[in-house]
Amino acid sequence: MQVCNVCREQTPKYKCPTCKIRYCSVGCYKKHKDSCLPVQPPEPSGPEVKPASSSDPWSVEDLLNEDDIIDKVPVEKLQLLGRSDQLRDLLRNPHLRQLLRSVDAADSKEDAMKAAMQEPLFVEFSDCCLNIVEDGTAPTHT
Repeated sequence: MQVCNVCREQTPKYKCPTCKIRYCSVGCYKKHKDSCLPVQPPEPSGPEVKPASSSDPWSVEDLLNEDDIIDKVPVEKLQLLGRSDQLRDLLRNPHLRQLLRSVDAADSKEDAMKAAMQEPLFVEFSDCCLNIVEDGTAPTHT
């Protein structure tokens, strides 16, 4: 399992767009940005990470570019995920939780998702999530 390159304590959730190191929080990003050196030029098509000031918290829009906005799911629909009994039942499966952790920790999210989509359990999880956010309903167990 990876650890944050700044605090070396938490699991990293973000990657610096400039130097590609992984970090876990806004606080670690703020500490890192003063010593950040680019490894390669930033990719213009990727999301731009903006540091938050102490009075201005991050929002989803800070991590999205204009092309990503069309795929943004409203918060109200995302909250439906937390209320789904079927999704909660699926997430009790340790194999699914491990699959989700491996996708989250992967350097190449696209490759990790392709591999995970070969697993019927992951496909069931994905379908359940999509049905909830698209229709506002969860599919029934078969």
